[in-house]
Amino acid sequence: MQAFLKGSQSVKAQKPSSSSSAGEKKQKAVPWVEKYRPKCVDEVAFQEEVVAVLKKSLEGADLPNLLFYGPPGTGKTSTILAAARELYGPELYRQRVLELNASDERGIQVIREKVKSFAQLTAAGARPDGKPCPPFKIIILDEADSMTGAAQAALRRTMEKESRTTRFCLICNYVSRIIEPLTSRCSKFRFKPLANHIQQERLLQICGKENLKYTTEGIEALVKVSEGDLRKAITYLQSAARLNTEQEITEQIIIEIAGTLCSRSVISEGLLDKQKSVITEKMAEVDKCLSDGADEYLQLLSLCSVIMQQATHST
Repeated sequence: MQAFLKGSQSVKAQKPSSSSSAGEKKQKAVPWVEKYRPKCVDEVAFQEEVVAVLKKSLEGADLPNLLFYGPPGTGKTSTILAAARELYGPELYRQRVLELNASDERGIQVIREKVKSFAQLTAAGARPDGKPCPPFKIIILDEADSMTGAAQAALRRTMEKESRTTRFCLICNYVSRIIEPLTSRCSKFRFKPLANHIQQERLLQICGKENLKYTTEGIEALVKVSEGDLRKAITYLQSAARLNTEQEITEQIIIEIAGTLCSRSVISEGLLDKQKSVITEKMAEVDKCLSDGADEYLQLLSLCSVIMQQATHST
């Protein structure tokens, strides 16, 4: 009986170690995009105008309604999240900030229920560290250009009524899809695609912290395929590190993961400039159709047919 009890005690004693190892695994499984997201406004890269305005707003504990627009992966969401953390601190952050992805929840019902009810709550409480806490909440609407017109119109009225207790931050890729009454009520900031040297610095920092082996050509390929999108570059870097744990991250590995073509010319010689321009124009049309949700297979067939037509004409 005593031996049985001793055995059960040893099993119980071993359980915390297994849970701790599971906790370590969970920490390692965090996506690098979230792991290396800027924690404060100063860490935001290559957006000097936005950072300067937000710093002045944070010093006075005041903030206007904001509209961030620009290409994906340039730091729009990370910037407002970092500013909110600096304003409220970790204790009040969850109480004062509501983040919604407007592409998933974009109807007028969401504006009437979630947004309006949160905006009507009073902002009470003080920061434990003694720093000034603004008397308003922040509602972040990511991908606001996907909201319906009725939802945007309803949001306009909510912004007017709750201006004393709530600030809104609209984030979108295309500012032209936001109605004029909303844009006129916000301070607009355009986020530029990140420069190549800025991306290289961030990627090299991550490689150093993660102890990765890499080649210079591999990092340059990452910067090239991401096209100013740092989030895409970090995602490709993590994928390359997971798939090739013992190998160096080379240019060939990045090209295979990204699914892009190599830098060599795809269009063969012998085509006239006019024929090349027709093919290039068709590629632009296909790219636009794909971004609008067209079928990939049909678009590929359409592009290949144009290429074949131009190639046969040249012969």
